[in-house]
Amino acid sequence: MRNSTPITVVGNLTDAPELRFTPSGAAVARFTVAHNPRYYDKTSDTWKDGEPSFYRCTAWRGLAENIAESLPRGARVVLAGEIRQRTWKDDKTGETRSSWDVTVEAIGPELTYAQATVRKMSRTARGETAPDDPWTSASREPVPAGVGANEEPPF
Repeated sequence: MRNSTPITVVGNLTDAPELRFTPSGAAVARFTVAHNPRYYDKTSDTWKDGEPSFYRCTAWRGLAENIAESLPRGARVVLAGEIRQRTWKDDKTGETRSSWDVTVEAIGPELTYAQATVRKMSRTARGETAPDDPWTSASREPVPAGVGANEEPPF
């Protein structure tokens, strides 16, 4: 069992996704999503901004490459993934710091105030048929174990 919690986040990319590759060749995209909640204050009859939350996101393999090609800085997205809190001691101040890290499993543009054109990809970056492709009759072989599974992102 993994020590993580599923999460769905709606927010904006704070910068363009950064795409790199591990020594074994697995693609990794890193980016940050900011969630800025708004609420209606009945007493003042106005909309108010809540406290923003920032999520450090990592995506792997074909998803990472598609994110880097498709989502620019500022894009409003909906993402699903697994969240973990990471804690460390700051080398300069000695203070304990933490961040929310999300391993992204799925992501797409949020279409309330935007339009998107979807281009279906028939093959993954490694040449296999996409595992959730409903238009194919090919087998659904899993990605070989160890391909990027235990590697740290190269950042």
